[in-house]
Amino acid sequence: MGLITRRKETAPCEVTISHRFEELSAHVKFLNGAVVNPGDSVLVHGEEIMAPYGEVIVEERTATITRASRLEQLWTRATGDLEFMELCEFSFSEEVLS
Repeated sequence: MGLITRRKETAPCEVTISHRFEELSAHVKFLNGAVVNPGDSVLVHGEEIMAPYGEVIVEERTATITRASRLEQLWTRATGDLEFMELCEFSFSEEVLS
């Protein structure tokens, strides 16, 4: 993998969609053991999966993993903590909400 070049690979995957009161989620598990690293992106191929309320649907699909370049990986690792802290932004105020 080069400093600024990306590469693509395909992988079989299992997509699990849960649309239940206890859980609303979507998960992708790679069946060939592929691992997604910081900066990588994943595109799952196929039609949209819509799980009716109360159900969990599991389907096998193919995914394309676009591997980040070394420079993108370094940048993602260096700035990832800062972006996470934006999600945790909060403030304290003495004002009473009414």
